[in-house]
Amino acid sequence: MTAFTLNGKSVNVNVSPDTPLLWVLRDTLNLTGTKYGCGIAQCGACTVHIDGAATRSCVTPVSAVAGKKVTTIEAIGVTKVGKAVQQAWIAEDVPQCGYCQSGQIMSASALLAKNPDPSDADIDAAMAGNICRCGTYNRIRAAIHRAAKGA
Repeated sequence: MTAFTLNGKSVNVNVSPDTPLLWVLRDTLNLTGTKYGCGIAQCGACTVHIDGAATRSCVTPVSAVAGKKVTTIEAIGVTKVGKAVQQAWIAEDVPQCGYCQSGQIMSASALLAKNPDPSDADIDAAMAGNICRCGTYNRIRAAIHRAAKGA
């Protein structure tokens, strides 16, 4: 049994300790906003926050989150920064296909929580692990700058 806080609520899951957090979120807890992309932490689609840090859930065993706070895309809008990022994403018309966007938003929110006024270089570094096959990187950067002004 692994106990952790998920989106502000205590949860206990009875799964193998080496089960990737991604599959616990999607298959055990029915939170499907976090996406499977590559399974090797290279694309960023599975990004969640663990104690505020953007983390790839596809390679994080559930045992690693015992006693920690996990936030998924389903709850990021509760925070001031997360809400500003979501609003900026809409205002800048960022999504095209949308598949990578939950991971993009989670990484952007973690960046702005630590650095409320990032430079383009800061954004590029923080977002480097998030791949968008549609190529919306310019809109992503614009949305992060917009969110920084509104958060």
